Amino acid sequence: MFDAMDDNSWNDAEMLAMRAFELYENGELSDALAQLEEAIDINPDNASWFFNSGLTLDAMDQFKSAIKAYEQALSIKPDDPEIMNSLAVDYTRIGHYDLAIEVFEKIESLAPDFEPCFCNRIITYAEMDQHQKAEQMFYMAQQINPDCPICFYNIGNSLFSQQEYKRAIWCWQRTQELESTHPQINYRIAQAYWADGDNRQARKHFLNELRANPGDIDVILDFGLFLLDCGEVTAAGEKFNRILELSPDFARATMYLGEIALRQKDLNKAAELFLDAAEIEPSLAGPRYRLAQIALEADSQERALDLLTSELKFDFEDPDVLNSIGTMLMKLGDFESAIDCFLRVVDENPVNDKAFYYMGKSLAMQGETEGAFHFFEYAMELGCEDVQLYKDAVQVYYKAGQFALAAKTVKAAQKLSPDDKDLQKLENRVRMAMFSRKIKNAVNACFLDKARLFLGKHRCRVRRLITSKRK
Repeated sequence: MFDAMDDNSWNDAEMLAMRAFELYENGELSDALAQLEEAIDINPDNASWFFNSGLTLDAMDQFKSAIKAYEQALSIKPDDPEIMNSLAVDYTRIGHYDLAIEVFEKIESLAPDFEPCFCNRIITYAEMDQHQKAEQMFYMAQQINPDCPICFYNIGNSLFSQQEYKRAIWCWQRTQELESTHPQINYRIAQAYWADGDNRQARKHFLNELRANPGDIDVILDFGLFLLDCGEVTAAGEKFNRILELSPDFARATMYLGEIALRQKDLNKAAELFLDAAEIEPSLAGPRYRLAQIALEADSQERALDLLTSELKFDFEDPDVLNSIGTMLMKLGDFESAIDCFLRVVDENPVNDKAFYYMGKSLAMQGETEGAFHFFEYAMELGCEDVQLYKDAVQVYYKAGQFALAAKTVKAAQKLSPDDKDLQKLENRVRMAMFSRKIKNAVNACFLDKARLFLGKHRCRVRRLITSKRK
């Protein structure tokens, strides 16, 4: 009797697993996962059901839960390269790169011809900024399968992050040749053409992607930004409004509509849209920064400072925005927060000349001349061609009495802006200071010469006088 019940239970579990597969294929992921969990409750020793649970959780972007499912599958079937590969991919997704590499290397030792362990390691190394190793993995994968579209896609991502846009385009086009339905492939090619300055090809591939996937919000958003970058403001606004039709609570679309209103000098409408974006998604970086700019326009300095302080709690990826926030804080007298902004920029990009310039300016405004010297000079060494940097440097050198250095800096600035009247005034001011110093030095030198002559004539008399006083 009990054997019959066990057989029925096992059959039920199989049926649940089969039903889960059908639901997964239909995109009903939550229901598929529920069916798999029921099957696992009946038979917790089936590694493939834990593996399928992991795949379902991956499709739901629940990567940490997927990792647990894969680990449970491996506890039953410890040397399965497919399970290990999926586990390593998810370790990469959550930033546990060392664990991912460890698992990939284990796969390589157990199954050296398992191409995905090289293919997927490309992304792991790329995210670790170890692009040479990523390329090495690409060539190792090519020896096993020279026509793997994912390999070309992954190495394209590595090349794109290194700003090697033409090579990235070639790789992604190869992916497209091998797998025309690869997700968002036209989108990636469009991004690379855009970054490389070929707007005509970028537009073509954006449109190709949207024809294939008209409701892809990420693509519509980036296409809107592309159009905004091209100066096609009305068309860009249509894209952001289209996103709001598809997803009314998509805060970034609202924020970029605010950007358009700001460009059109409609400050009231811009402020309203930025406030809406901040309310929809309180952790969104950007709206408070723009509201602070609007507050400064209205001479509401206290509100601007409050907004900027709130904005800095969020992560910014754009160094230009951070530098802009820092300069606003300088104007508001919050030098400590301003310098923190510039340091955040150079932490990500140690050769950002603007950040070093602004740090120097912040120190100069606080009277810390020596520190300002170093930062100004370093910004110039990095190739900053902002004429205002040179003007500020001249002012600091002048105040410190470094007239020769000031004159040299004026000459360098005039090469960048030959007709700048302010530079001409600075040059005249420095020349006068140098001339005055020469006269003063000449007068002092003359006085010293007379003193030496006087002492020479009366040296013996002075010595007798000193000797007599000692007695």
